[in-house]
Amino acid sequence: MPIPFDQFEEFSLPVSSPPSHPTQQIVIHVVRAGSGPPMLLLHGSPETSYMWHLVAPTLADHFSVVVCDLRGYGKSSKPEVDPAQDKQHELYSKREMARDNVEVMKQLGFDSFYVLAHDRGARVTHRMVLDYPGVVKKFILLDIAPTLAMYEGTNMAFATAYYHWFFFIQPAPFPEMLLSSFPEALVYKSFVRDGHPTPDHPNLQKYDTKALAEYIEAAKTPGTIHAICEDYRASAGIDIERDREDLRKGTKIGSPMKVFWGSKGIIGKNWDPIMEWTKVCQGGIFIGGREIDSGHFIPEEQPGEIIKEAMDFFKE
Repeated sequence: MPIPFDQFEEFSLPVSSPPSHPTQQIVIHVVRAGSGPPMLLLHGSPETSYMWHLVAPTLADHFSVVVCDLRGYGKSSKPEVDPAQDKQHELYSKREMARDNVEVMKQLGFDSFYVLAHDRGARVTHRMVLDYPGVVKKFILLDIAPTLAMYEGTNMAFATAYYHWFFFIQPAPFPEMLLSSFPEALVYKSFVRDGHPTPDHPNLQKYDTKALAEYIEAAKTPGTIHAICEDYRASAGIDIERDREDLRKGTKIGSPMKVFWGSKGIIGKNWDPIMEWTKVCQGGIFIGGREIDSGHFIPEEQPGEIIKEAMDFFKE
């Protein structure tokens, strides 16, 4: 029988201070279980590592599964950004967040590994495979198109569904003030999507109540709301600047990848995900994937599909 997610080993690891903030101490919260080829799982927003509770146990029967809270989320460090000193929001750039996780894996003895990532974690993974060629052997991204493609292809449908992309990036502390007044609504709205974000909304019934409680508790933790906003501010600024620079230099993804997106979400309705990822991959690199009968939170709505696809793609 798979080890229940609540029984995974749990610990925290310090990682190197960001070059732009040498006195800043960052600690990443980690849970792990299993043996075999190493696999890193990264979550989305406003979730934590707990979002993998339906997927990680089965994978841990076949892989050394490592699940991290991204910087700013869950039980990981939530450094506060001083806009006067960090105008580009470097502390929450995907480069910094990718480095956190590469360092964690190295400390655990894994110089190369597979990655399965959703939402914000998938954007961190995109930067990881560009900055650390060869470290990620294969990877799966869930329900995203490249960040640059999404911003440059903004239309009414996307801006309406992903309104938070444009709200969270407003200068601090305006979004933080509003979101912190009712952090539960941030979680409810993320999972309800359409409709009034209340705990009795029928859309919430398909999600584990313990998981939702975990995300609400994390949202209430001091520093989390600020960190989430900084994550998005970085994506709208320094992250897409680096994406543009990579494209100018011809730096592209060099690891085999698959991408899956939810049929009830916005990604497949506004972009051709396979085509968009092909644009940022080296010629000849395998790119696969398909639509899944799901909303945005695929690992919690269709865990069996993700387990099957991961087992097939990452088998050795």
